[in-house]
Amino acid sequence: MITVYTKTQCPYCDMAKALLESRGVEYTTINVEEQPEAREFLVDNGHRSVPQIYKNNQHIPGGYQGLAGMSEEEFNTKIKGL
Repeated sequence: MITVYTKTQCPYCDMAKALLESRGVEYTTINVEEQPEAREFLVDNGHRSVPQIYKNNQHIPGGYQGLAGMSEEEFNTKIKGL
């Protein structure tokens, strides 16, 4: 399962979610402004910005730009698990 850590009014968060949706990927969203423990989790793992994207508790580096920069093959392997 894909988890996208976001915050309110974050254009890169919105673009990451839209990209996942456009490629038919289901995901869960966690808003770090609403869940302080999620913010702590990100900080404890060295993240200072959102979106942060995880698949099965494994970090996918680069946020939106990391997703957008993946080739179709890489996206299918790393995100879709094909």
